Amino acid sequence: MEAANHVGSGAHPCPAPAPVQPITSIGTLGRHLARRLVEIGVRDVFSVPGDFNLALLDHLIAEPELNLVGCCNELNAGYAADGYARAKGVGACVVTFTVGGLSVINAIAGAYSENLPVICIVGGPNSNDYGTNRILHHTIGLPDFTQELRCFQTVTCTQAVVNNLDDAHEQIDTAISTALKESKPVYISISCNLPGIPHSTFAREPVPFSLAPNASNQLGLEAAVEATVEFLHKAVKPVLVGGPKLRVAKALKAFVEVADASGHAYSYYVLCVLPESVLLVKCLIWVGTYGLVYICLACSLQFLFPFFGIVRLCPLQNGNLLSFLLFLYHPQSESIKSLLWNFGLVIKSDTQFTWTLFLVPVPAPIPTKQNFFHPCFGELWDPCPDPVVVLLLNLAMEFRAWTIIFLINNGGYTIEVEIHDGPYNVIKNWDYTGLVDAIHNGEGKCWTAKVRKEDELTEAIATATGAQKDSLCFIEVFVHKDDTSKELLEWGSRVASANGRPPNPQ
Repeated sequence: MEAANHVGSGAHPCPAPAPVQPITSIGTLGRHLARRLVEIGVRDVFSVPGDFNLALLDHLIAEPELNLVGCCNELNAGYAADGYARAKGVGACVVTFTVGGLSVINAIAGAYSENLPVICIVGGPNSNDYGTNRILHHTIGLPDFTQELRCFQTVTCTQAVVNNLDDAHEQIDTAISTALKESKPVYISISCNLPGIPHSTFAREPVPFSLAPNASNQLGLEAAVEATVEFLHKAVKPVLVGGPKLRVAKALKAFVEVADASGHAYSYYVLCVLPESVLLVKCLIWVGTYGLVYICLACSLQFLFPFFGIVRLCPLQNGNLLSFLLFLYHPQSESIKSLLWNFGLVIKSDTQFTWTLFLVPVPAPIPTKQNFFHPCFGELWDPCPDPVVVLLLNLAMEFRAWTIIFLINNGGYTIEVEIHDGPYNVIKNWDYTGLVDAIHNGEGKCWTAKVRKEDELTEAIATATGAQKDSLCFIEVFVHKDDTSKELLEWGSRVASANGRPPNPQ
């Protein structure tokens, strides 16, 4: 039971669907939706209960292969589904009408920008209330129930408002399949009185999804390959660059195979640090949005010179070259390097304070990652093979997702300070370790520490990876508010200049 409750514990592949056969009693919309989620690989659904989705939640709980994870608010549920989609390929969240939908929409917008298939399910008004001009709670005080729908139209690839049972199965199936095919979030609103009503359209087990792969025009594909090969053959010291669309096309493995098959012709292949474009391979040079602030601004190969211009590229092993390049920036950070080496995989959650963390000389075999277009709180990986999605500290404790969390505390918004300083860039700090202890409340295992010096950090990490390895470890690291890199200072100056340009003459 404990293992089944782990957030993201459904790492095992979806079992082969059972053959279509009649069920003993007429099925329901709620059961159909639950089975569809299981079919596509969802094992954990993140939810916030509300008066319009309670009956639907009952049906999701009744599905033995689904685990309902309660969240503190809708935005958190959306971020958790976002993180789950990154780790598992598809995620799902359930909220209530309007008050929940407008809260979760920021996370859904982020999933849209990063091409993540998230099934956003909203418990809607009673089907009898549509068209009655009634003013319901959880609305903005108008008899129009489409405000939420119109908001989601810009951040989802398709929308379904299910307020009758006759075509409910078709609407649900179309929305889910569209999310998978386009790798984008979708919106499904289900009237609160429909999930448990038997209907003949659900009398049989649903036909398993069979999504045909996107087929290329063969002649066009051959022409593109020939043109690419010709271009590469003419290039001098070409570099293969893999971007974020590799994950969407499920071409990560193929990209590595192409680079490896090229032999010595292409000594280096590069992975742009853009949304979700992480390849867990050793033969890799990292560039992109967070390799340097220069590239963060333009994401263009013309900015590669500031990154590589300080050295003469020679036939070194890629891993050694990466370590060497990074070492040139911070040769004095050897102790931090040795500390990070032991983690095997370093994942940074949403924080602007670590924009230049890539300049720390992390050993080359350790892949690192930073979200770009939209922050996500919901993604956490530990060194074991199975990724575990964790959203909040209380969920991490509840589901015993023991890990190490670093809070880098510089007292305010340093990024904004370098752009335009002011009193609004200083924030009221909390006793963050005390907050974690309060959430812990004596249940489970939790250990916190505050560090201000390098030797204190070394000791804290040793404790977290040793005596407290089976605990959730929260380490608050205090840094000076002006502890920034020269690249960040230059970047702030450039942004300030760009923001302050006077209007063009009319």
